[in-house]
Amino acid sequence: MDKIGIYPGTFDPLTFGHIDVIKRSLKIVDKLIIGIADNDNKTPLLSIEERKLIIDSDIKDYFNQNDKIIIKSIDGLLTDFAKLNNVTCIIRGLRAVSDFDYEFQMTGMNYQLNPDLETIFLMSSDKNSFISSNFVKEVHKLGGDVSKFVSINTIKILDNKNT
Repeated sequence: MDKIGIYPGTFDPLTFGHIDVIKRSLKIVDKLIIGIADNDNKTPLLSIEERKLIIDSDIKDYFNQNDKIIIKSIDGLLTDFAKLNNVTCIIRGLRAVSDFDYEFQMTGMNYQLNPDLETIFLMSSDKNSFISSNFVKEVHKLGGDVSKFVSINTIKILDNKNT
């Protein structure tokens, strides 16, 4: 049986921190679903289609294992989505202790909804620990250089949004 993981997030936009977690996840699972979520608590700058486009382009640019990566939109509960897609584990990236508090609570809730679904936390690498999609959007909007944090594909789409 394949180990299928899901890496859920809003990915608004995808950053090099996300790409690092994807690379490291592929060492753990046989297939990885990148689940793009619309989070009611956030107001995304990019549409689901734009986020999918960025992720698809970056997967082709940064990975030679595209056959192991599937990009899907998540609608509804993550645990229901996971069950429908035979997911065995949720992959979550942690940047700081503050991330852990939220993720710990979310893991407990997910376990209550589906005790067969494990959560795996991956600490971000030192060079990516400060990158957040919100900071990228803010720096870009104010005219800063975000090329150390996101791909050219992302910058092109952000440029079109800020014109």
